[in-house]
Amino acid sequence: MIYREAGQYKASYQADQAIFPIAQDRLAMLALLVIAFLVVPFVASEYVYRAVLIPTVILSLAAIGLNVLMGYCGQVSLGSGAFMGIGAYAAYNLAIRLPFLNPFVCILLSGFVAAAVGIVFGIPSLRIKGFYLACATLAAQFFGDWAFLRVRWITNDTPSGSVNAPPLQLFGWDLSSPTANYLVALCFTVVLALGVKNIVRGHIGRQWMAIRDMDIAAEIIGVRPMYAKLSAFAVSSFLIGVAGAMWAFLYLGSWEPAAFDIGRSFTLMFMVIIGGLGSILGSALGAIFIVLLPIFLNQALPPLGAAVGWQISTATVSHFESMIFGALIVFFLVVEPRGLARLWSIGKEKLRLWPFPH
Repeated sequence: MIYREAGQYKASYQADQAIFPIAQDRLAMLALLVIAFLVVPFVASEYVYRAVLIPTVILSLAAIGLNVLMGYCGQVSLGSGAFMGIGAYAAYNLAIRLPFLNPFVCILLSGFVAAAVGIVFGIPSLRIKGFYLACATLAAQFFGDWAFLRVRWITNDTPSGSVNAPPLQLFGWDLSSPTANYLVALCFTVVLALGVKNIVRGHIGRQWMAIRDMDIAAEIIGVRPMYAKLSAFAVSSFLIGVAGAMWAFLYLGSWEPAAFDIGRSFTLMFMVIIGGLGSILGSALGAIFIVLLPIFLNQALPPLGAAVGWQISTATVSHFESMIFGALIVFFLVVEPRGLARLWSIGKEKLRLWPFPH
């Protein structure tokens, strides 16, 4: 009886088109933001920051970027790991070659570098789609892996290819602590996610979804495929590039090219599939699930094995992770293709109708 719309009237277009038109949703989101910004920094430990909060927040932004391309525009991509790497190395080079720039400005500018590269690799989408487009974006991943390892200018002539992020400061404040890293990542993610939410609700987002549903019909009614597809690649690459720069500066601190290999691309794709295609919330839910599942398995499986007399090694736990990931992807593709976001939506609909059956 709590989650009801009775008595909530919309007397203007602004109220009708609000992101959260139901008052309970607005209050819940406000409470979530208050907890994330004002409560978590005082109660979370360093382990929780490093193992859960910081990677979840950053990967949520990366998953949102991939969801823009796959979920809203219908373009398959297997090169998101490379674009995270482009953002990371672009921010690193901007920081060391333009030392007067603040590292946070470098993080933001790295998104534009990734967007430019994304547009270049998005050009094949004008002529091909589906499996063939996936192969084209996979070429971007292989090219990125080669460039990060072989082009010495990118790593500032470091022999091993491993580089270190510059110290993070803002107006003289040291922001290298886990709490500061979490708050910075959270600010970037919240602001950019809000921007993407408004983009997908506008005319650009409608063009993306028209291309996704039926590109020929969209072109007939006046949607320009080149503009729609390349803008989707640009926005997606921008978000993934910023997420890659934050992953390097705020989470890793020191990294090498292997940190942005094809495994990272598949991880982001799993987040989008499990969380839900075409959903900003689903991207966050997918990131939370993918980050927490390995931690849960590492904590739960050894005691369960010991209870039945089976010593489960770390390698066995990693195998269980792979099997569970694969099973969940098949499950969501067959049973609920729209992922966790759809299950959340169904739960809210049930609350709105409860206790009535229809």
